[in-house]
Amino acid sequence: MREENIKKILPIGSVVTLKDGNKKVMITGRIQVHKDTQKVYDYCACYYPEGILDPHELFLFMHEDIEQVHFMGMQDADERGFCQFMEERLKELNMLKSA
Repeated sequence: MREENIKKILPIGSVVTLKDGNKKVMITGRIQVHKDTQKVYDYCACYYPEGILDPHELFLFMHEDIEQVHFMGMQDADERGFCQFMEERLKELNMLKSA
């Protein structure tokens, strides 16, 4: 994850369209590791409005793959605190450069 991405990281519940995508997806997780390749992705998501029909069919993607944000998920004190924690941990793991 690049430094500019963490500043724009979207909250859980955000609804987006991916580049070259024709269906909206809803973000269900952040900083996800693909179980086979061990590649780290910025987000995982399910189809919107259907939701998680099969947990084996979640989408993994990077922030730069987002074409359009249709809805921002909830952003309260818990979300802001978690984003701060996540940024600190990513810096510790050298996945995000220090500012």
